Amino acid sequence: MNLREMNWMQVEAYLETDDRIVVPLGSTEQHAYLSLSTDAILAERVSIEACMPLKVPVCPVLPFGMTPRFLAYPGTVSLKPETYLALLKDLVDSLHGQGFRRFVFVNGHGGNSPIWLDLSAWLGKLDECKAVFHDWWRAPDTWQAVTTTDPLAMHASWMENFPWTRLPGVVQPDMQKPGIALERLRDVTPQIVRERLGDGNFGGRYERSDFEMNAIWAVAVKETRRIVSEV
Repeated sequence: MNLREMNWMQVEAYLETDDRIVVPLGSTEQHAYLSLSTDAILAERVSIEACMPLKVPVCPVLPFGMTPRFLAYPGTVSLKPETYLALLKDLVDSLHGQGFRRFVFVNGHGGNSPIWLDLSAWLGKLDECKAVFHDWWRAPDTWQAVTTTDPLAMHASWMENFPWTRLPGVVQPDMQKPGIALERLRDVTPQIVRERLGDGNFGGRYERSDFEMNAIWAVAVKETRRIVSEV
């Protein structure tokens, strides 16, 4: 039920029986040795796999988010909060006007989360509109699966290293990087963030076995599916 694989007539037919839609939110930012699109890849994939048996359509992922502290890393793209909020409002306006009433935002980037306060206030003014903001990776069941596997799990570490976020020919370091105190990354320039982080991993191993990662992924898909089912 990816919108990329539907035509408008199929969407119109769907709206005769259901009014749910899922909107994956990602970002384009440094992830150490992983793809710059890691957050977008994961948010879209977990949405599609979760929604497949539910037959709920999934929008193409929004690949850009708010990530100003990583701007010293080439390839990172960051939107201003007012730009991001306006973009999400236009997206919802378009879909709400066609008959969609229940929205699940499946978010893959922590830097996007602060927008939910303003967005939810605006959504509350729309007729018959219900919306949920789901940070898939730190939802209770998924986060428990992550920390049970390895308690040192941070940005750009093993916890984001899935077969679909790796890059061909790129070898991950075989080590555990000490975790950085997050306070050291607050209220400093992007250049200082880069100096303190180095390759971009916040701390932890760079990879774990595919068996472990697939087990975590199965939990994430199941939990996301439940969120969509209950909206």
